[in-house]
Amino acid sequence: MRRREMAGCGHTLPFTAAAGLALGLALFAHQLLLTLAAVVIGPLPAVQTALYLSRKDLSGAAAQAASEPMQGTQAEPAQEAPALPADDIEAYLVPLEGDDARPEGAGAILEKNYPQGSGEKYIPCGSGSIKNNTSVSSADIAAEITNPLPFAVEWNSPDPQILIMHTHATEDYRLSAGLWYRPGDGSRTTDRDLNMCAVGRVMADTLNAAGLNTLHDETLNDYPSYTGSYANSRAVVQQYLSQYPSIKIVLDVHRDAIETENGSRMAPVCTVNGRQAAQVMIICGCDNGTTVSLPNYRLNLRFAAAWETAMEGLYPGFTRPVLFSYRFYNQDLTPGSLLIEIGGHGNNLNEALYAGQLAANGLIQAIKNAAG
Repeated sequence: MRRREMAGCGHTLPFTAAAGLALGLALFAHQLLLTLAAVVIGPLPAVQTALYLSRKDLSGAAAQAASEPMQGTQAEPAQEAPALPADDIEAYLVPLEGDDARPEGAGAILEKNYPQGSGEKYIPCGSGSIKNNTSVSSADIAAEITNPLPFAVEWNSPDPQILIMHTHATEDYRLSAGLWYRPGDGSRTTDRDLNMCAVGRVMADTLNAAGLNTLHDETLNDYPSYTGSYANSRAVVQQYLSQYPSIKIVLDVHRDAIETENGSRMAPVCTVNGRQAAQVMIICGCDNGTTVSLPNYRLNLRFAAAWETAMEGLYPGFTRPVLFSYRFYNQDLTPGSLLIEIGGHGNNLNEALYAGQLAANGLIQAIKNAAG
């Protein structure tokens, strides 16, 4: 929030102090009620998200009240700082450790560009491809992805159109510039400036700057327990869909983890406009009639194909083939629900941040393509 400087207090100071005291008591009472509710209900992600958003709203209100004198007329609401330009990736990048920080016994990183597939299991998708790990015929898939998107996204809408969230929010990346990682590195952190939340912010900022109203949820659905992460994130998404029925697209942003038998970590990489980025992979679920119930999976598949086509068309070599498989991943909640892997635990954070921006640019292009 931007703050205005204190000016012209005059005789309003006692009234301002009294009002500030009243606001403080109100904030304390509100927080106490929320805390009691959380204790009664339990630490459900939906409750955690509500507490987080409530604290954020209240702290903003308190900051505004503290920075502005009481006026006879209602003050204008504080304005959010504008999103950074969509092409300003430098503003997001973090310092990386040099080889002088490399410890003894450091693990090795192997970089690799994973190409598009060909052959019986692969269906062409523009410049990209779809890897079919289901019993659905390649002909059926090829026919399905020629159909239009099952939703229409509104540009410059006051209502949210896209939600970005993270089932495994604590997944992170290496912070070394060289091709090594620290021994015992678990590749997870609760620091939202270093985990999947940081990548989600870049994506959300890029989409918002383009005129696509996007929300970003930073609930750590896999903390403190990894078990139940998808049940946790499902509750979070359902809460957003209930509050904002305008949402058409839900993106669950993760990173992959690829290792060799000797413990070396693979880093899926490509070069775009002279800068190295992590490769990305979309995962689209399929109904198997028993354990995986996704009756509208074909609609999600159309979306996956459109996004893959746009990303690979803009940035050749940026995507791995779409994985079409018997996965659930809460993709029944909307026909625009997909999971995307931004690189892997072998990539450094800056490669992933850049990839997040490129993936968002690809989504912008896919939505433009759908509008004709």
